[in-house]
Amino acid sequence: MKLTTRTISYLLLSASLGGIATASEKMTEKQSIGWDSKSLIIDGRRAVPVMGEIHYSRLPREEWPQAIRKMKEGGVTIIATYVFWNHHEERESVFDWSGQRDLRHFLEVCKAEQMPVVMRVGPFCHGETRNGGIPDWIFEQGIKSRSEDPAFLDKVTRLYRQIFTQLHGLQWKDGGPVLACQFDNEYRGHGSYLMSLKKIACDIGFDLPFYTRTGWPELKTPVPFGEMLPLYGDYADGFWERSTGPTAGNYYKAFNFKSFRSSTAIASEQMKDQKERLTDGDELYPYFTCELGGGMATAYHRRPYLYPADAYSLAVVKLGSGSNLLGYYMYHGGTNPEAAGTLNENQRTPATNYNDMPVKTYDFQAPLGEFGQTYPHYYTLRKLHLFLKDYGDILAPMEANFPCRQEIRKGDDSFLRWSWRGIGDSAFVFVNNYERLQNLSDKKGVRFNVAGVKFPSRPITIPAGTSCIFPVNIDGIRYATAQIIAKRDGKVYMEKIPGIDTEIATDKKILRNVRPLGTEKPVTDNIYLLDSKEAEHLFLPEEPTVGALPSPTVTKVSDARGYRQITMGVNKAAEAPGDADFDNAAVYRITGLPPVEKRAGRLLQITYRGDVARLYHDGRLLDDNFYYGRPFNYGLWRLPDDCNELELRILPLQPEMPIYFPEEADTTPGEEIINVTIK
Repeated sequence: MKLTTRTISYLLLSASLGGIATASEKMTEKQSIGWDSKSLIIDGRRAVPVMGEIHYSRLPREEWPQAIRKMKEGGVTIIATYVFWNHHEERESVFDWSGQRDLRHFLEVCKAEQMPVVMRVGPFCHGETRNGGIPDWIFEQGIKSRSEDPAFLDKVTRLYRQIFTQLHGLQWKDGGPVLACQFDNEYRGHGSYLMSLKKIACDIGFDLPFYTRTGWPELKTPVPFGEMLPLYGDYADGFWERSTGPTAGNYYKAFNFKSFRSSTAIASEQMKDQKERLTDGDELYPYFTCELGGGMATAYHRRPYLYPADAYSLAVVKLGSGSNLLGYYMYHGGTNPEAAGTLNENQRTPATNYNDMPVKTYDFQAPLGEFGQTYPHYYTLRKLHLFLKDYGDILAPMEANFPCRQEIRKGDDSFLRWSWRGIGDSAFVFVNNYERLQNLSDKKGVRFNVAGVKFPSRPITIPAGTSCIFPVNIDGIRYATAQIIAKRDGKVYMEKIPGIDTEIATDKKILRNVRPLGTEKPVTDNIYLLDSKEAEHLFLPEEPTVGALPSPTVTKVSDARGYRQITMGVNKAAEAPGDADFDNAAVYRITGLPPVEKRAGRLLQITYRGDVARLYHDGRLLDDNFYYGRPFNYGLWRLPDDCNELELRILPLQPEMPIYFPEEADTTPGEEIINVTIK
């Protein structure tokens, strides 16, 4: 059979999603993508994809190819993106699809990189943008948003028509990357509204393999079964909490294995009465996520500091609880685009005004930050993603089993948290001895009894902070106290879990106290044991070393002129400073920047202490930072070629601020620059 362009595109996209049949096998069968109560099914084979959120309009268009490639190298197999209405129609009837708002070009980049796309088309998105993405003029006209009001649906119809012009010819059926779309977000009303949105889209020409919605909160009335897959989420912490304490809300529940799919902690400032129940019928769908916390944004009043273990532990727990799609929000950070006004959520906007967010930065402490920089959890999560690519079809049909209790207290240290998923005599054991900001203890004397196999031969200790996965009767391994990372060319790669004695049992023998020998030499047969760093970088090319550059020169121009008055907003959270407040900020001049030809891939890294910092060039705001203990970064390649000087303004910290700062932040009143370097 001749491979047509459409067939080739489909084969590449199917491979990206995790399909492992060869091209010749695919040619003899009908190409398809579907789902059942367990998982996605790609060309007849089950897959467990990894979905990563990136917002094209929050990233310069010239950075899109590299961003998508980095996501792909991290193991992401589906791209998710919001289409923010007010990023495209800030003024009524004036649509802007140019520059970094060029959705069609973004989709073409995804197609070139063989990455399927789930578009989250609103009209309400949230995403910490102004009014959740709904333009101000909707409210100025008195139109009831997120409703079946004909006036609102008429505006949505016009929006969806515009979106369709961007994706026309790029839908999955055309060999394009657009696989699915989500309607609205975090909607809790009647399902008929969501169905009205779907009808509008389909009447216009949307024709996709499936459609989605957020599975939280519970709908007042459901949508008909099969019309939209519900997708769930969980976070390690939330900037939206009203509390200024370190561990607010129900986030601790995300670190325990449980059969309940949803979260009662997401958007808790808006939905205060969330209960642990799903919309009727939702348990019949596969268990997918679209908002598993890849990090967390910082609001003015609450500034969580996320750790690599937070994201990794959440992902292990979700897989161990039965999820067959890991969808991270965010996976790649960004920066709000230029606009006539500001595009950040804040308490003085007409709607979605629960929190004061930075004007520009949307770094989100994601695996790939605001400028594409890799944070440590990019590599730790990648281990899971390699595993899902090579073993997803084995994991997908496995049922989740919960030997431990599912209801816990915050910081509950009375038992080892674990679950297992199995089918027949094969299984994976999921272990999590970690909870954010809680000091869980080492768990001693541990043995497992799963699928008729008791292991290891001698009790082991599970160290505090450990999250891992053990195989049982997988690929000739009867059991192992090491984690399978990947299988390529008949070689099985495993990770030695720090602090745990590695025991590997095959049909032939039992190996105890096995030490890592790396990728060059097997520990037995076809099994290679790696240390954690080797596992995190498996199959990645070596990163080139770059020489150091001289640090810029920093000169203090003026001191801050006193403290500003911190006011409480309409939603009872501290309000962020406005433009006028920075007239009284401490001012620093940064000179001695590297020449243009040496700026590519280089970050200006500002280590400072203060309340809020803003970076300017020639009077234009480039970026901002709510201080929380990490440096303020800026990608030097984004500067104009003629830029040789920057201005940094810092507002001082005050005594007894109504703000949550993490322990990593020095909250001594005042401000200072500690260091400015080029990374």
